[in-house]
Amino acid sequence: MIRKQTPLVLLPAMGCDGQLWARQVVDLGNVAHPELGDLTADDTLAAMAARVLAHAPPRIAVAGVSLGGYVALEMIRQAPERIERVALFATRATMQMRPRTVTEQGLLAIAPHADPLLTPILTGPVQAMAERVGTEVFERQQRALLERPDIGPAIAAVRMPTLIAVGNRDRICLPDDAQALADRIPDAHFHVLSNCGHLAPMERPGEVTMLLRNWLRTRN
Repeated sequence: MIRKQTPLVLLPAMGCDGQLWARQVVDLGNVAHPELGDLTADDTLAAMAARVLAHAPPRIAVAGVSLGGYVALEMIRQAPERIERVALFATRATMQMRPRTVTEQGLLAIAPHADPLLTPILTGPVQAMAERVGTEVFERQQRALLERPDIGPAIAAVRMPTLIAVGNRDRICLPDDAQALADRIPDAHFHVLSNCGHLAPMERPGEVTMLLRNWLRTRN
């Protein structure tokens, strides 16, 4: 049975805001209490994770996309006793990353690698998110990723129900990258979303909601 109103912290990708998770905030409202974590004010993953933890309930479920996934792992490293389950979308087990501009990041995230029918629909909202977040925040977030420490200890601390998902057309986090992460986490559930790029909650909102509902049902 799904536990009602599970505190669920949703963490966005680099250059994104709450619109990335807008459908899940609505669609999961009957089984969880979703809230957005702020990843805009800090320039290290450790500081981002500490800020989210400071404003979160004592025990939470956490779901993150890309940057949000790395912050979720850092939250587990800092306070594993507070994280009851974690969902990582478009998150890699390795540390390599190429610096990109906001425009390059947006192009890689949505076009032409995701569903071509969705690309025209998503381009506007993704660009609007990037404009709202702004270049200064994007640069802070990119610096946090470029300078992130070895995430091995954080991965080793994952001992809770874990969902790892990736788009089959993601060019930032390849399916093999996400699979490598899943292989390092005991009993992780791995899922590939078809015709999907880097921003699964926007590109495949119904499927992501279904995955999260099942994940929320998983027993500790």
